[in-house]
Amino acid sequence: MAEAYIVEALRTAGGKRGGALKDWHPADMGAAVLDALVEKSGIDPALVEDVIVGCVSQVGEQSFHIGRNMVMASRLPDSVPAVSIDRQCGSSQQSLHFAAQAVMSGTQEVVIAAGVESMTRVPMGTPVFLPLQAGIGTGPWPQSIKDRYGVSEFSQFTGAETIAKNYGFTREQLDEYALGSHRKAAEATEAGAFDSEIVPLAILDAEGNETFHARDEGIRFDASLEGLGSLKTLKPDGVITAGNASQICDGASGLLVVSERALKDHGLKPLARIDNLTVTAGDPVIMLMEPIPATRRALERSGRSIGDIDLYEVNEAFAPVPMAWLREIGGDPERLNVNGGAIALGHPLGASGAKLMATLVHALHARGKRFGLQTMCEGGGIANVTIIEAL
Repeated sequence: MAEAYIVEALRTAGGKRGGALKDWHPADMGAAVLDALVEKSGIDPALVEDVIVGCVSQVGEQSFHIGRNMVMASRLPDSVPAVSIDRQCGSSQQSLHFAAQAVMSGTQEVVIAAGVESMTRVPMGTPVFLPLQAGIGTGPWPQSIKDRYGVSEFSQFTGAETIAKNYGFTREQLDEYALGSHRKAAEATEAGAFDSEIVPLAILDAEGNETFHARDEGIRFDASLEGLGSLKTLKPDGVITAGNASQICDGASGLLVVSERALKDHGLKPLARIDNLTVTAGDPVIMLMEPIPATRRALERSGRSIGDIDLYEVNEAFAPVPMAWLREIGGDPERLNVNGGAIALGHPLGASGAKLMATLVHALHARGKRFGLQTMCEGGGIANVTIIEAL
């Protein structure tokens, strides 16, 4: 089978809700990443055969085909098509899978996989709440689904609490994990570990002067167990808080994926080779456990063990998710989310998949490591797993 390669892997720095990126229209934010991918690679933008964009809340400023709108807002020519997809939190990881599959099948040579989410300008849950507030419909789940699974709604918060209870994770353990995420992210930022992957975006500072946003805004450099412990739990008898869950975030990300032929024809240098693409689905009620069986399948299909994987990015939607994954898979904690995760850096929903891959690719190169694995839990009990080989 033909191979697929990642040539460039970029992202914006995360913006807090109502923070540095609040004035950026999501189409413009995504377009900035598209332009940077093309500019940094040096490829003729007219050679891009498709742009696959992940976005969860495709309403308001992210409606009417955000993928195509990103292309129109960019310097790519009108001849470049696009498609917008939604696999919940894994949307832009699935963008990468679709891009790689297109290249591996031989139907396309140069494809961009991207993602975008402005959680400030299009708040989480807006596609559900807007129709209900207008008195239209009954929501995304018909009674047949509710009856089948014995629930009135599907909640990731409930899933996270269930995982913590099932594994016996205490509030203190979750907060300790969250503190580690902030400390790793702070250390990585101070060391310039993210510099090669971040696309700076022009913003106005508090005095109205133009500057550039190039530093993840959600990192708590002074995070402490005392501070995390002071936060209220989301449920009176629960263990999940805003401090040990992922942060609401604005951001965009992108990956330039090409064939071996395109590497040779256009003199491109690959950062990584796609080694395995896996997606599975399971329990939609707890829903956050699926990265575990998905990882097992990916490792089996690739003929590798977790010991062969040098670094892993497991999305920190909630602290119990990577903690349970680590215990079940038997991974090395020192290889997990080495530059921090979504608890510190933010989780811009549709952009997170390609964002994590950008971080993974650059972390492998910085450490001189070979294999990396990325996975994340997704709404509905789905999980994507991607294994790459750094080149």
